[in-house]
Parts: sequence; C-alpha cells; structure tokens
Amino acid sequence: MRTIAITGATGGLAQEIVKRLSADDQLIVMGRNQQRLEKLYGVRPKTSCLQVDITDDHAIEQAVATIYQQFGQLDVFINNAGYGDFSTYDAYETSQIRQMFEVNTFATMTFSRLIGQHMAEQGHGHIINIASMAGLIASSKSSVYSASKFAVIGFSNALRLELAEKNVFVTTVNPGPIATHFFDTADPSGQYLRSVEKFTLQPEQVAEKIVANIGRSKRELNMPFTLATAHKLYTLFPTISDFLARKVFNYK
Repeated sequence: MRTIAITGATGGLAQEIVKRLSADDQLIVMGRNQQRLEKLYGVRPKTSCLQVDITDDHAIEQAVATIYQQFGQLDVFINNAGYGDFSTYDAYETSQIRQMFEVNTFATMTFSRLIGQHMAEQGHGHIINIASMAGLIASSKSSVYSASKFAVIGFSNALRLELAEKNVFVTTVNPGPIATHFFDTADPSGQYLRSVEKFTLQPEQVAEKIVANIGRSKRELNMPFTLATAHKLYTLFPTISDFLARKVFNYK
C-alpha cells in the first residue's frame, strides 16, 4: 500500500489520475472546496479530503503537518494545482502576475520543500510536479504562464539533484494542451483550443503515463511526441524556432 497526496484534486487531470490508482492506495486529495472534494471522492475507500488554500504558506504548512500526523509518511506527492491565462504581456496587473505565481510556482515549491524534507528523512519517495510544455517552449500570449512553469521546471531540476542521494525521485510532467476545464480560464473563447486540436491531449492519456511512472526515477515526461520533438528542435535551433513560433505556429 502506498500513501499518495495530490493537489488541485478537483481538476480533470487529477480525477483521471485517481481513477487509475489502486484501491489499496491511501489517498489524500487537496483542493479549495471541501464539498466538491467530498462529492468527487467521498465514496472512494481509503481517501481523505483536505481543504487547503495553497496561496497561504501557513495553510500549506498545516496541511503537511496534518498529513504526517495522520498517516506517518508519504510515498508520492503530486503537485497538480495550477491555472493559465493567455493574455498579452501588457494586459496584466502586477497583482495578477503575483497570483499566478502563488498558485503555479510558489505553492509547488513550498510543498516540494516541506515534503522533500520528510521523504529524505524516511529514505524514499517520489515528488511529481505538473509543469507544462509552455515551461519548455515559450509562446506569445503566455509570458506569465510560461514564466511560472519555467520556474517550476528549474526548481524541480535542482531539487532532483539535491534529493538523489536520499532515494527521492523528482519528476516534471510537461504536457501540451489538455482538453480540461483549464481552458475555461486560459482561453474562454475556445479559439486557441480549436486551433491546436491536433496537438491536444486527453486527460486520460496524460494520467495513464503519470501513473505508469510512479515510483520510477524518471526525469521528465514530455508529451505529445510532436511537441517533445519540437522542444528538442527549439533547443538546437533557437533563432529559427523563434521565427516559426511568431510567423507559423502562433495559434493564440
């Protein structure tokens, strides 16, 4: 039996991940809305619903303390909470930028730091941080979102090195667009999602790959294959890639 915790548990990807976990796994699902959590997971055995405001450092510290008091240890922690907003760089208020970093970046860093300390002490564990292809390949109208995910990837890469000798794995998951309610906020018109339909992943696909790699020393999961290949080309030919991103593949 494993003990697994996941943030942003009311999201579409999280729900698909949970469906694929063993019924023997002890699960802690976290989100802002307790009623919504209980509605989604109340009938699942060995499941604890934990309401937490991940923009509040003290609330995160309390949540981590509660988990370890009740369950003793964590084997897997999945930082899944996040959101996007595809606006031009000059359309943001400073408060909006800070808010996105609070959710997408700082919460992930705080959870990873606190959980990583516990996992290092117990001598094993797996931290999975859901980032984005936008954190590997920036595009127009995603300046703040991309920055928040670039930061998650950079932090995770360093954390992986620091925890390697403690038998604690750190994996970043970098999917392209996923057909979930994420785009209700990021792309209310639906225009972007329609334009990238050929690259769009189903949450079931991403969840399947994440669950299959739990407990494995996997550095990162980049998907779909087409965007993973594009990232390699982006790294090798940055000037050409920038031109193509502006003139050919600018879907926003």
